[in-house]
Amino acid sequence: MAWGACAVNAVALLVVMVVAVVLAGGGGGGVHCLEAKRSRRELQQGRFCQCSISFEKDEPFWQEMGGAASGATILELRHHGGGYSSSGKSRGRSREEEVGGLFSSDAARVSSLQRRVAAAGGGGGGEQGMKCAPCASCHDQQDPLFDPSSSPSYAVLPCNSSSCDALQVATGSASGACGGGDQPSSSSCSYTLSYRDGSYSQGVLAHDKLSLAGDVIDGFVFGCGTSNQGPFGGTSGLMGLGRSQLSLISQTMDQFGGVFSYCLPLKESESSGSLVLGDDTSVYRNSTPIVYTSMVSDPLQGPFYFVNLTGITIGGQEVQSSGFSANKVIVDSGTIITSLVPSVYNAVKAEFLSQFAEYPQAPGFSILDTCFNLAGFREVQIPSLKFVFEGNVEVEVDSSGVLYFVSSDSSQVCLALASLKSEYETSIVGNYQQKNLRVIFDTLGSQIGFAQETCDYI
Repeated sequence: MAWGACAVNAVALLVVMVVAVVLAGGGGGGVHCLEAKRSRRELQQGRFCQCSISFEKDEPFWQEMGGAASGATILELRHHGGGYSSSGKSRGRSREEEVGGLFSSDAARVSSLQRRVAAAGGGGGGEQGMKCAPCASCHDQQDPLFDPSSSPSYAVLPCNSSSCDALQVATGSASGACGGGDQPSSSSCSYTLSYRDGSYSQGVLAHDKLSLAGDVIDGFVFGCGTSNQGPFGGTSGLMGLGRSQLSLISQTMDQFGGVFSYCLPLKESESSGSLVLGDDTSVYRNSTPIVYTSMVSDPLQGPFYFVNLTGITIGGQEVQSSGFSANKVIVDSGTIITSLVPSVYNAVKAEFLSQFAEYPQAPGFSILDTCFNLAGFREVQIPSLKFVFEGNVEVEVDSSGVLYFVSSDSSQVCLALASLKSEYETSIVGNYQQKNLRVIFDTLGSQIGFAQETCDYI
């Protein structure tokens, strides 16, 4: 339900829901999984994805994009929306204006996550929601609105339900999910969620029969939004992959054992990635062994996925920083650019500038302050970037996730990392640095795995 997050919210994945997941499916009354705004070198931005998710209704609005295989359910993640024409413009705006707006939204999301972490995990982020008819205020979407009246198994949850209580905990709402203490317990469980980037969702908490690539989940709880607004690019809703009681992962524990993974593809390859529900690793196409690091145990972590970042290497050179002593970071598919505490970022920046000194610098852009003018260079040697997590787990970032091309002529190309404002904030590993990686979330085993994988639909 958390509108403004992606799919996996730090999951988000989404993995806030953000997945945003996310992460952020497609189709009629659908929940879009693993919403993740992307960017350049491809000169495009986009969001994920198409998934085979449908609610019980009289007509089949959903296009099946996934399936079950070997004990795993596989959903396709596909870029859609956004995009640039051959002139490098989108919707009448220049590329720089489009990227600037993208980064502004990303900065707002990072600020929102910091507030929620500081508030001991409050503020939602693990639930899913969709736009429902009649919708008093909704942004455009590519598919028909979900019409509850067409589903014989749809029902609104009352205020005195355990799911409504869980919603109150997930959203951090002191006044309750029903808007106040004077409402009768039998009234509908309503919600109002708003975010710093201006996005919001209002509606009721409901349940219905969910068909997920052939798997049927009875009584699936979701937010049915009748007033929604935000930069969702034609999506029908959001899928929650976080650690809250109402997320897809928690609600399908019997079916998938609390394990999911995703692989986010490169935009320029025009390929699609995959979201795998279940623990069958045989369906992956990883080219390196899976390495696991422990999740940070924190009863107040809310829907977020925390791991310990113990180091970073640039071009094989270990970065030295005292900031690695306070090393808890969020793995989030909803945030675009990885944001690091100032002490770590400044050390990474210094090392990168040292190794990239042969290329002329350019002015910073928005949240990116380490930029270069690469126009006229036919070949560029990009230093490798590796994250080192607890247990000496090294994860190399795909070369396309090291630099961000702000301008189409390569006159402004920036290190795709940003600095947080304070040492007291929490670093976030964003989706731009997760491309072409299989990222596995094992909630019961309390571990996150990584492996190199050329992301294409399985």
